[in-house]
Amino acid sequence: MTIDDDVATLLQRLRIERNAGLKDLINEALRRGLHDMASPAKQRAVFRTRSVDLGRPRLANIDNISEVLAIAEGENFR
Repeated sequence: MTIDDDVATLLQRLRIERNAGLKDLINEALRRGLHDMASPAKQRAVFRTRSVDLGRPRLANIDNISEVLAIAEGENFR
């Protein structure tokens, strides 16, 4: 098995902090990770966005892009 450098660094820090063996830390990490992977995903709370009344549209139709741009840019259109 090959351990990535970032994982090896974390394991080394934990070994020093806990004064534990490498085998014990790897087994604990695998047990926790496999348990999390085997358990069903947690349900997330439903996020809802409230609607806001934006009022009456200035244009009934936006098919004519030049008209829309003229109004948006403030040109005296008509």
